[in-house]
Amino acid sequence: MGRGRAKAKQTKVARDLKYRTHETDLTALARELHGDEGESDAVPVEELEKWSDYSGPQRD
Repeated sequence: MGRGRAKAKQTKVARDLKYRTHETDLTALARELHGDEGESDAVPVEELEKWSDYSGPQRD
């Protein structure tokens, strides 16, 4: 008992996903997947050196 509401909710969500039109920005998706060369999330070397004492042992 009690599965009726959950199943109805799943059916509603599935129907919504199946029939709703999605506005997908494929260029933004491609940038995210391939990485954008204009943006860099790299950490500055000085910051890495400051925290290097806290890292664990290096494995080969």
